Amino acid sequence: MREFVSQRVLNVPPSGIRKFFDISATMDNVISLGIGEPDFVTPQAIVQAGIRSLEQGHTHYTSNSGTLELRQAISTYLNRLYGIEYDPAGEILITVGVSEALYLVLAAVIDPGDEVIIPQPSFVSYAPEVVFAGGVTVPIPTYVENDFQVTAAEVEAAITPRTKALLIGYPNNPTGAVMTRERLAELGAVAEKHDLLIISDEIYDRLVYGDFQHTHFATLPNMRPRTVVLGGFSKSHAMTGWRLGYAVGPEAIIAAMRKVHQYTIMSAPSIAQLAVADTLDHVEDDVQQMRAEYDRRRRLIVDGFNELGLDCFEPLGAFYAFPNITASGMDDTVFSERLLEEERVAMVPGSAFGDSGAGFVRASYATAYEKIEEALERLHRFMQRYG
Repeated sequence: MREFVSQRVLNVPPSGIRKFFDISATMDNVISLGIGEPDFVTPQAIVQAGIRSLEQGHTHYTSNSGTLELRQAISTYLNRLYGIEYDPAGEILITVGVSEALYLVLAAVIDPGDEVIIPQPSFVSYAPEVVFAGGVTVPIPTYVENDFQVTAAEVEAAITPRTKALLIGYPNNPTGAVMTRERLAELGAVAEKHDLLIISDEIYDRLVYGDFQHTHFATLPNMRPRTVVLGGFSKSHAMTGWRLGYAVGPEAIIAAMRKVHQYTIMSAPSIAQLAVADTLDHVEDDVQQMRAEYDRRRRLIVDGFNELGLDCFEPLGAFYAFPNITASGMDDTVFSERLLEEERVAMVPGSAFGDSGAGFVRASYATAYEKIEEALERLHRFMQRYG
């Protein structure tokens, strides 16, 4: 029945992340550094609030926009963190994770043939989602020599009369790179000059390290009217299974997104919405404790890679390291396959995130410190054979 499948879907390859996850799931004694999922349990205050919502019978649809209580809580939350205000009535949409939020904004703004500029390496769903929306992806490579930060000049050089939007994700998955406020402001100036929409995926905004301060893109000069920011709680609050995200932005675009949402999803899970609305102001200590532990693991894994001769720049956000593995004499796909087969350590080839990821692998440190230590010992054995 393959002839019934659309060419658009056939042209999109399967996720390179899931490929290695599926393989490792069939093997014993695997240490997975492949999936970007916190190993922490959701904070107990949120869990208990979810249980209460079930016991009280809150198991029905909510407003398409999400509960007003959660939209108000998110408005307060963003104002506390970044000093920006969004109207809960029309500028906030609750979604089934950031993945749905990304689909919605692209479906809402892209017409056939519109171009979307995407700095790479980037999360595996960015380019396919543009294609599914009928758009054309315009990838821009970023480089380790520049800490994987895209420049305004590189973006401007890629703009054509068909360019509709710039899609960025910082802190970055897969590299762990961040963007300084100054460089983000330069991107904003280019967007304003060429009348582009900015779609900023900020799901890792709470996971930054050292003295670095995350910049909410819409807080930059003149950016609020042309920016849709995507956020959520899966990473910072260890809530991947709750499937809860949000989009904030100009009312007209949020309304268009809500229309697509209305006809595809209806509403995000009511239990998750009620649980977060009741507790968002009460779990900050949990968030900070998880962030501190990620930071400890970050130092372990980055230092470990460097000691093994796999050069790894310092990621200041998210929970990924992105070491260069060319010292092994293998490309990133062969390296990942052999490491999994021979030492039972799962990582993801950097090329799964775009051509500029070739020669690197993504290693998630969202797993236990002791498991990372063991993974590095196994990698040491591996590199003794091939390094």
